[in-house]
Amino acid sequence: MYRHGPSSLKGSVWCCRFPHPGQPSSDEPEPPIRWDLVERIRREIAAGTYDTPEKWEAALQRLLDRLQQE
Repeated sequence: MYRHGPSSLKGSVWCCRFPHPGQPSSDEPEPPIRWDLVERIRREIAAGTYDTPEKWEAALQRLLDRLQQE
């Protein structure tokens, strides 16, 4: 088994052969970062109000739907 040192891998895009499903392909322009949304979510996480029962239910339902498609 080969062990990589902490500086030998250059991040998920560099080391992975296939892009993440949500990641635009190299020929698509990257969407702009919505900094207002990023800051709002960071505030909600810090306040402990980001994760709600409704969001958990929605995420679990999406996971179940995805597993049933396979």
